Amino acid sequence: MDRKRYYVNVESGEIHPDKTASGFEFEIEATDRDVIELKKLFDECDRSATKTFWRAHVPFLEYHNDQSNDEYDEAMKKIYKMIHDLGQPETREHIESMGILD
Repeated sequence: MDRKRYYVNVESGEIHPDKTASGFEFEIEATDRDVIELKKLFDECDRSATKTFWRAHVPFLEYHNDQSNDEYDEAMKKIYKMIHDLGQPETREHIESMGILD
């Protein structure tokens, strides 16, 4: 499968083949299948984030005792792991420096 260069913004969940299309944080080389998988992970993260929003309005539920927060955290780890695996050397170094994959 042919890999193409893409530019990823984790905060907005965007993946662009054009460097100038939007601001980006990471540069990756990915197949079409990889991009589809990464988009699915961003969707999973969005669903989890919505659940955490509603949980935040329930004062007796603590962050560390809430499944939706665990789901969000796990989705973010999967996203960063995939970006790390597909990333350019600078991308991998940056993600490793974040300590999120430990």
